[in-house]
Amino acid sequence: MLHLLYILAFTVLAVLAVSNMIRNLVRLGTEVQKPVRPQRAERPVPHPELLNDSGDVINEPLLVMRSISIKDAREQLNAIYESSSGNDELPKEDA
Repeated sequence: MLHLLYILAFTVLAVLAVSNMIRNLVRLGTEVQKPVRPQRAERPVPHPELLNDSGDVINEPLLVMRSISIKDAREQLNAIYESSSGNDELPKEDA
């Protein structure tokens, strides 16, 4: 008896799945045949950081980076670290 209940439940689920698939295919077919309306051509709004005080777009580079060597970067970081106030409690390591 339990086997018949499983078969009946599987049949109901299979019929629901197939009917849902057919309904989605029909809906997709009707949407494909609809004419596409052109979107309104809106001017894209730039990010606020790209605008100056008067609201005009800035046409200059916002960030200029220069290349430095690893040794120079390490020296600058060490100088910043040594000038920090929390450095007094830590022992210095000899490099």
